[in-house]
Amino acid sequence: MTSAKKKYDVVVVGGGHNGLVSAAYLARAGLSVLVLERLDHTGGAAVSAQAFRGHPARLSRYSYLVSLMPTQLVDDLGLDIALASRTTASYTPTLRDGKPGGLLVERPEGEATRRSFAELTGGEAEYDAWREFYADIADLAHVVAPTLLSPLPTERSIREQVDPGIWRDFVTAPLGAAIESRFTDDTVRGVVATDGLIGTFASMHDPSLIQNRCFLYHLIGNGTGEWRVPIGGMGAVTDALARAARAAGAEILTGAGVSAIRTAGAAGGAGAGTGAEIEWHDGATRHTVEATYVLANVAPWVLRILLGEPEDPAGKPEGSQLKINFLLDRLPRLRSGVDPAVAFSGTLHLGEDYTQLETAYHDAAAGLVPSVMPGEVYCHSLTDPSILGNSPAGTHTLTYFGLHTPASLFATDPAGAKELAVARALASLNEHLVEPIESCVARDADGKPCLEAKIPQDVEADLAMPGGHIFHGDLDWPWASNRARLDSAAQQWGVQTDDPSVLLCGSGSRRGGAVSGLGGHNAAQAVLASL
Repeated sequence: MTSAKKKYDVVVVGGGHNGLVSAAYLARAGLSVLVLERLDHTGGAAVSAQAFRGHPARLSRYSYLVSLMPTQLVDDLGLDIALASRTTASYTPTLRDGKPGGLLVERPEGEATRRSFAELTGGEAEYDAWREFYADIADLAHVVAPTLLSPLPTERSIREQVDPGIWRDFVTAPLGAAIESRFTDDTVRGVVATDGLIGTFASMHDPSLIQNRCFLYHLIGNGTGEWRVPIGGMGAVTDALARAARAAGAEILTGAGVSAIRTAGAAGGAGAGTGAEIEWHDGATRHTVEATYVLANVAPWVLRILLGEPEDPAGKPEGSQLKINFLLDRLPRLRSGVDPAVAFSGTLHLGEDYTQLETAYHDAAAGLVPSVMPGEVYCHSLTDPSILGNSPAGTHTLTYFGLHTPASLFATDPAGAKELAVARALASLNEHLVEPIESCVARDADGKPCLEAKIPQDVEADLAMPGGHIFHGDLDWPWASNRARLDSAAQQWGVQTDDPSVLLCGSGSRRGGAVSGLGGHNAAQAVLASL
């Protein structure tokens, strides 16, 4: 297996969704493009897989929902994808004074949501605060979202369009301050806080504000922040991107692991790229190919190694999540009596009261698996039954995403710590069920429970994401600082490296992270602007 040519305008390293977005845009513009993917398939973390032997159901194994991908990007590339809204935004089972209950948030919110807040909190004030809080977030989202497919705005240009109080609450002060000043109920506070902790290990009062940045990205997608289910699973999204790239003329090689990138460019510089040589292996033979530009759809930490720098253990990103995929024979019943089809069709919050989140953070910071594991559960098959194939009636997928489980927790005893974390995740769910989740789990062809758990170390081994960090590193604000250098096209689009021939096109670029295609789009635009 080798490439069709020896030199291309652009070589994309990594065939995840962002790399495919770049390839599609650049090939449509008439450039010669080669995508090199280490695995035997494209898609990276955004794939669907038949995870359990003997069952046809295809699970979104790693990434699982779509919010940040702009509608304009989908239209630009003519992608044949469908994203479905979930009828329930979230359900949070509660147990207060031994009495089971819960907080329901509909999509769109209606009378049942208002009534649920009143029953849980004893009045109307908390729901009024909730609506005001998310109206403020919407105001910020409506300013930021339209800029995501354009050169970076400056912080000043965004701030001037936003109410000073909103800017303070979400951008300059730790998110915990706003949550604690606006809400009084522990459960409501926790439901709000969780969007700042997806794949992010931080206290709500972390002075770095990493929790604020994570929160912002989870609430600004297309100006609404709605997270939707891709019909056919995440693989349907990346399959559509691969088709678009190939149809435009891009060449895609799988089983092609890049081992080195050698450039002739000087550090910095605002001019056009001076070219690079890319070395890759197909498992048997070493190959080289030349390119005017290299777009790196790998984490910046990995890119530095490919460019010949020594590995830097101290600078390695650290992911923080526990992912458990299940296949169920039936949905379990909840002690609160809510319809399981309602509770599980949105985001089911577990162990995520505000005080529980902070306690779990301090447990993990001390090197302990949280005694009460915070996490969220999603049942995609309620929204998209097509992923089940011809599974028996009643079958459902279930995905658990655990918070405050940094890679360091599993470093010394990965198997033992993983087993403990999974057990505590199941316990956090079983606390609210009439029947234990284990009794609902299907069995595979070998008679084993259909349960697959992934800790950060597994994500790194499977996908070469350093530290298992799903964002390739800490998220940046989606704007440039007022004093940032914006001399080159790469700097203006937030995709620059120290070499003008090499651009970031993945989650590690500014405005990267999540299944958005923003990194891929913006790198492609930087290349086109430099020609």
